[in-house]
Amino acid sequence: MMQTQINSETLPSWELGDLYSAITDPKIKQDIAFCHQEAKRLAASFEGKIATTKPSELAQMIASYEALSDVMGKLLSHADLNFATDMTSAEAGQHSQTLREDLSAVFSSLLFIELELAAMDEATYQDALADESFAHYQPWLRIVRAGAPYQLEQRLEQMLVERGPVGKGSWVRLFDETMAGLTFDFEGNKVSEAEILNMLSSPNASQRREAAESFTKVLKENEKLFTLVLNVIAKDRNIDDKWRGFKTAVSSRNLANDVDDHVVDALADAVTSRMKDISHRYYQMKARWFGSETLAWWDRNAPLLGDDDRRYSWEEAKQIVCDSFAAFDGEMASIAQEFFDKNWVDAGITTGKASGAFSHPTVPSAHPYILMNFAGKARDVMTLAHEMGHGIHQVLASRQGALMADTPLTLAETASVFAEMLTFQRLLTDAPDKSTKRFMLAGKIEDMLNTVVRQIAFHNFEVAFHNARANGELSAEQIGDIWMETQKQALGPAVMTDEPYRNLWSYIPHFIHSPFYVYAYAFGDCLVNALWQVYQDSDDKAGFVSAYKELLSAGGTKRYDSALAPLGLDAADSQFWHKGLDMISDMIDELESVSA
Repeated sequence: MMQTQINSETLPSWELGDLYSAITDPKIKQDIAFCHQEAKRLAASFEGKIATTKPSELAQMIASYEALSDVMGKLLSHADLNFATDMTSAEAGQHSQTLREDLSAVFSSLLFIELELAAMDEATYQDALADESFAHYQPWLRIVRAGAPYQLEQRLEQMLVERGPVGKGSWVRLFDETMAGLTFDFEGNKVSEAEILNMLSSPNASQRREAAESFTKVLKENEKLFTLVLNVIAKDRNIDDKWRGFKTAVSSRNLANDVDDHVVDALADAVTSRMKDISHRYYQMKARWFGSETLAWWDRNAPLLGDDDRRYSWEEAKQIVCDSFAAFDGEMASIAQEFFDKNWVDAGITTGKASGAFSHPTVPSAHPYILMNFAGKARDVMTLAHEMGHGIHQVLASRQGALMADTPLTLAETASVFAEMLTFQRLLTDAPDKSTKRFMLAGKIEDMLNTVVRQIAFHNFEVAFHNARANGELSAEQIGDIWMETQKQALGPAVMTDEPYRNLWSYIPHFIHSPFYVYAYAFGDCLVNALWQVYQDSDDKAGFVSAYKELLSAGGTKRYDSALAPLGLDAADSQFWHKGLDMISDMIDELESVSA
């Protein structure tokens, strides 16, 4: 593949050899065979017997299950990462699908472990916890047992797992491969999704408009397919929720996130109630800066007039991010440097590559990998900081092992958003003049609006869509109506949305991959705003850093409430969310004052 160059630099591509050398690596077949053999051994030894097995033997069983989970995670991670760099590759797609179908049988045969542990009567479970080796897994067991009321009969659970790769999984793959294969006309060339989206923040107004028109035109041409995919994904989830007994469409996601429904409702209600004070006010101010009362939707993320739209080299971006971590904590800076030194980052913009950015945790026996599309903008520097925050979090949490390293989504965005804040504050401190600080402040506010207000608008769209879908399939027109209503509520009267904007819901991958994932971004941003204020007000910075790293290192061993308690924060208090939103409002106040 051709590798994009920025400022004459060749951007890095990751080296996946720490997982497997290639999809043809003989070790892949060996590991698949091991997974099948080990699953059979565990089933023969423990299936139907967990309630009467000694706690020490149960602990050994869970340790074996954890080790097996690590191997399966390694296989799937390599397939996913290989596919992400070229989603148009038939070979990569075939390998990923075949692997998932093969391992689904392994997952199916192992379901009895979590099902029987969840069904264990409370008295037997409490007695078992007296064994230290069994009690080690108590944080994981608590989550497993929390799902007991929603479990189906074992054979049904096995059938759902085995059908997954050719059920929902196939629709996800269809969406991904379709999006990756789309090209967009721009200035006489065919460009990728990442490239056309990047042009929506171009300093050139005509380029932004052309990019918007080209992007929405192609989405419209694929409207029928995307409408079908979203309808199928939603109905699949609705059927699953109905059989399991979840009260609302978002409840199963909340259970997976280890958070209570009312806490998520409080977050969404708080952000929605402050949209007028925050996003509406900012976009009205930005429209005035552009000499108008309104902004076209494609101008929402346009650089401010007078902004030199500085471009950063990859080396500069790396240094800024590493220096930002170094000023906070040496260990975190060292971990960040390791990502660069060992080729754990893929940063170029190439044909067929997944758009956006992510940090894939892979498995504790390996290490995370970061993917992004670096175009040299200030936002790309912040994206690098964001994903590096994830990566550091994942490295620290990996010490908990394969079953307890994963962090619930309620805390998963904490490290990433905090890393953005560290980097932003460093850039702001180094700004040479008031004008530069004004541009930077505006950029940070826009990023926060995209993270908080936009993501809750997405959440509100999903809630309304899934509720409506429960009563029958929705047309593209009906989905567009819901989209327009929720987006206008978030953007306010200053942002003009036209007819082509009605299909913009169709490119959001989270709606397909992980319904109701999006509120985690707002959760994380508001949480970090509160955390940042605690950090700034603390007389014991070293103590804060220690408590913060302990929160990250805990992985999935602590609920959000117990994890935040040492830092004096309570997410169940509605005022907690307003405290985070106040920080955004205060920044807009500051921007208004320096712009006067």
